[in-house]
Amino acid sequence: MMEQKRRVAFVTGGSRGIGVGICQVLLQAGYFVAIGYRVEEERAQKIAEGHENAMTVQVDISDSRSVQAAFETIKNHWGPVSILVNNAAMAQEKPFLEITDADWEKMLSVNLLGAVRCIREALPEMIQDGFGRIINMSSIGGQWGGMNQVHYAASKAALINLTRSMAKLYSSQGVTTNAISPGLVETDMVTAELASSAGQEKVKTIPMGRLGYPTEVGAGVLYLASPEAAYVTGQTLNLNGGMYFD
Repeated sequence: MMEQKRRVAFVTGGSRGIGVGICQVLLQAGYFVAIGYRVEEERAQKIAEGHENAMTVQVDISDSRSVQAAFETIKNHWGPVSILVNNAAMAQEKPFLEITDADWEKMLSVNLLGAVRCIREALPEMIQDGFGRIINMSSIGGQWGGMNQVHYAASKAALINLTRSMAKLYSSQGVTTNAISPGLVETDMVTAELASSAGQEKVKTIPMGRLGYPTEVGAGVLYLASPEAAYVTGQTLNLNGGMYFD
């Protein structure tokens, strides 16, 4: 059961894919959820429909000013963010030798520094309140490496290390930081990837025998956001159907 005090969650990249499942689960649990989107406002509004405890917020996590404005909007509407879900990310398939410096810089700016920018905004209020939950969405690629998305895998590996550093720095002040590392989850992006024969072979390597669902990732976020997870910090929760054991 949720604690009595209002807890405000901010889910970046909440308008599509795994972010939708996260928002749905948190809303159903009674959290106040700010659904972050970059360009797909209609999708975000559709998720918020029928929920008094939902709002939509435009944010580009590659832009510090946009991040600052988003947090200010949420604070003015509901109060400070106490649960930050760094879910927004980008992907790009390219052979390693074709990945340019610009590709690397953009990938890291979104997938790693995007989380850093959001954490910088959220932390002071969390520390003042003595309560905070930072949940970083990594990937199985960040654990076992990448083949055709080396820069993506590297950025997700860095996110796991950032998670551990934040946990070491701020857990004693009531702010826990954890990561979730999904495997293959049923989203538009993954469905397109698995349409090929090579993609279908990937599914056969999953011991569970199926893709994950966005709401199953949402359930992991719900647990890590809860008071019951107060002693869990610096961890990476693997949600991959048994594809990878760590």
